[in-house]
Amino acid sequence: MPQLNPAPWFLILLFSWLVFLTIIPTKIMGHSFTNEPTTRTAKETHLTSWTWPWH
Repeated sequence: MPQLNPAPWFLILLFSWLVFLTIIPTKIMGHSFTNEPTTRTAKETHLTSWTWPWH
């Protein structure tokens, strides 16, 4: 039975892991987002309290 011969499958396994560990992470890490997040200012915002009656 040819399925029991590990020679071609082991080579396919090695090449697939080579692709997963070298090519794909570099493509993912090289991706740039369209709107980069901006840093938030440390300024405290002053909020006014609710002045409407609660009936």
